[in-house]
Amino acid sequence: MENIKEQFSSLQIAKRCALAKDPTYLLDLDISRGGGSQLVAVSCSDKSIRVYNRETLTLLREYSSRPGLLSGVRFAHTCESVLFSACSDGTVKCWDTRLATTGPTQLFRGSLSNVFISFDVSCNDLIVCAGTEKVGDDVFMAFWDARSCASSVASSKEPLGFYSETHNDDITKIRFHPIQQNLVVSGSTDGLVNVFDINKDSEEDALVATCNSDSSVSSVGWSGKDYRQVYCTTHDEGFCRWDLAQLETEEPVTLLHVPDAREAGSGQSTKVDYLIGGLYHEMMDKLVVVGGTSAGNICLLDCGVGGLSSVGVLQEGHSSPVRSFCWNVADDSLLTGGEDAQLLLWKPGAVGKAFGKKTSMKTASSVHQRLRVHQHAFKSKKKRASL
Repeated sequence: MENIKEQFSSLQIAKRCALAKDPTYLLDLDISRGGGSQLVAVSCSDKSIRVYNRETLTLLREYSSRPGLLSGVRFAHTCESVLFSACSDGTVKCWDTRLATTGPTQLFRGSLSNVFISFDVSCNDLIVCAGTEKVGDDVFMAFWDARSCASSVASSKEPLGFYSETHNDDITKIRFHPIQQNLVVSGSTDGLVNVFDINKDSEEDALVATCNSDSSVSSVGWSGKDYRQVYCTTHDEGFCRWDLAQLETEEPVTLLHVPDAREAGSGQSTKVDYLIGGLYHEMMDKLVVVGGTSAGNICLLDCGVGGLSSVGVLQEGHSSPVRSFCWNVADDSLLTGGEDAQLLLWKPGAVGKAFGKKTSMKTASSVHQRLRVHQHAFKSKKKRASL
């Protein structure tokens, strides 16, 4: 744990992006991959996607998702210029950041009733998956063939298929496995975190595990050796972690369940007001939970066997709640975006301009957009993680 503390305590602000003419919340961000790649993409509350140089935070490109609301951005893993975004208008769009055009190079369409609020791209860039809001009694995970996204000719694709039986409420987050392209985890406001093997022929056979968080899931991710563990945060600031390696044993699958991280951190110098997500440090085999305060401080929590404990606090950066972050393993840097419309680059031992803390853009926070705790019973033939 000391190594983790040392790693994060050395982070200092290296760059801060210039404020846009019309300030907006920075809701999600991702960095391009590959040697020499220097891009960061941000999805904004004004329905725009902004692409910056990762080192200078200079704005390079801007796209619009209008009339729909954005639900995230993801760069391709094998082509650093290809960027994906999902939208509430029932589409996932593919953009080529090398082109001067402002339109997408490919459009992945769902049905007319689909409102996509989560999505991800498989680690080999072959499959795109998006999750929907519940409409009537229906909620879906849609899948598309993602090949040929780098083409300069705009085209449209229909889904390969849907999953519709394993969640019964909004699918709030989807994450493919970092190294196994056939595995994907989904989280929902029904409280369930499901793991699928999409190589299987049917949804029933594809369901590998169902884990119950007992709350509305806000984020999910993979961690541990060979990424055999899954975790989630919840809309009421809870945290859960499960070990899939125990599915075929008699050992408990649940590694940790923290009903309220705000109470877990009550004895620490800086109290956590909300959780943003998780960050798995592969070299140190450590999972760090990222949270924050209403004043804009970033709280880093070590996820140990006994619970969550403070690693450190990044201060004097944001002035309002932080909504998004991305860790760059290549240089141990951290990018953060917040409700103050600020995009910050943190680097170990950075010696940058003496930045003053920016004035808050808005007085009221919208971090907690929805809070719905679900206690639905869910029956499955698969082994479940019970708390």
